[in-house]
Amino acid sequence: MSTASTLETFPNPRPEREFEIAIACPEFTSVCPKTGMPDFGEIRITYVPGDRCIELKSLKYYMNEFRQRGIFYESVTNQILDDLVAACAPRRMTVVGDFTPRGGIKTVVTATYSA
Repeated sequence: MSTASTLETFPNPRPEREFEIAIACPEFTSVCPKTGMPDFGEIRITYVPGDRCIELKSLKYYMNEFRQRGIFYESVTNQILDDLVAACAPRRMTVVGDFTPRGGIKTVVTATYSA
């Protein structure tokens, strides 16, 4: 299930120039599909925009839609990348899911897209 419908974009103010946008979402939460317990972490998005940029308020609402969703770390990181790429068609994008340790195990998932 994709929640990408809440994502909004706006025109890149300098489409002729390559520049990088870095966004941190330090209060990301979802739910472990095995235990039903909350998962916490930070989602970091770095991208070089094409013709469109991600509007940040809509990104916040998009991220909040995962709070009650049972999804594995690997799936959520890749889902976020897929949805953002579909929304703004960047030149390049990397999404890092840096999740809080649980049971003595720390997980960091990195998903990358290049046009």
